[in-house]
Amino acid sequence: MDIPIDLGGLNLGDLNLGELSAAADEKKPDPSQLHDILILGGGPASMTAAVYCARKMMKVAVITEDFGGQMGETTEIENYMGFMMIGGKELVGKFLEHMKKFEVAAAQHERVTRVEKDGETFTAHTDGGAVYKGKTVICALGKRYKHLNIPGEKELAGRGVSYCEICDAPFFHNRRVVVAGGGNSAFTAAFDLMKIAASVTVVNHSPGWKADKIMFEQVKAGANVTLIDNHDFEKIEGERKVTAVVIKDNSSGEQKTIETDGVFVEIGGMPNSEPVAELVQLNEFNEIAIDCHCHTSVEGFFAAGDVTTVPYKQIVVSAGEGSKAALAAYDYLASAGKL
Repeated sequence: MDIPIDLGGLNLGDLNLGELSAAADEKKPDPSQLHDILILGGGPASMTAAVYCARKMMKVAVITEDFGGQMGETTEIENYMGFMMIGGKELVGKFLEHMKKFEVAAAQHERVTRVEKDGETFTAHTDGGAVYKGKTVICALGKRYKHLNIPGEKELAGRGVSYCEICDAPFFHNRRVVVAGGGNSAFTAAFDLMKIAASVTVVNHSPGWKADKIMFEQVKAGANVTLIDNHDFEKIEGERKVTAVVIKDNSSGEQKTIETDGVFVEIGGMPNSEPVAELVQLNEFNEIAIDCHCHTSVEGFFAAGDVTTVPYKQIVVSAGEGSKAALAAYDYLASAGKL
């Protein structure tokens, strides 16, 4: 059985997010205006926050390189309430349709490079030279996966290459899988996968496993688990789906091919917090530190989703955090008499 990549006859791999998000280009924010709120990012936290802010009749500007974020990179989603199964790009389209209903102003294809605060006004600078002003900010810039950067990885993303074990593990029941990584995230993925997959091969690019001992021992004891240390990934093979990976022994230089149905890249992620690193408090992982109301260390600056310290990086969690941040920002502006 092939890994499913179609939904309702629609090839999700060929779906054009640019076409889906074209409607969001219809209304542009005015850089000369002072907005009630600037929302940075285009993922589920950002889009949810935008709808909540618009329903509160706030003047909103969304600034993003593109819409969807990691949600748009996920082939199929079966843990977002209300949909038994939906493609990631299709879900992005539904979020955008919801935003369009409220005529949210969005500056697309603009990457935020720096955010500053001057008195009570925030300014967001973009790589195109535009500067947007707001009374408050919701930073929902998300995170980016670390990639192997090898041939076949990009081409087969969503077709057997996955960066989210929680999202995609159920599609690999009784299949062969390879997990890339040697730390806790890789061994957590392997621990879950070994319960459902036919075989699990964990490949670590450097010598020495870095996972916690108890997790390492549990995975090592798995009857269907193989651990391969100190090997680099050379390429991922396959046309419409993953069929094999080629790895190289870093000591001998010898290459070997492992036939597999899927590759889970579990080598960590990086929050996109660089534009605000000089403004707000970050933790040791460069995530924006927030409280349960999405407040940061700077008054009037809120954050939501994967860029923050909130646990469990999931679409439904990010959407919920986006709504919280919007309501908190509204309360802040209302209580300060700024609306």
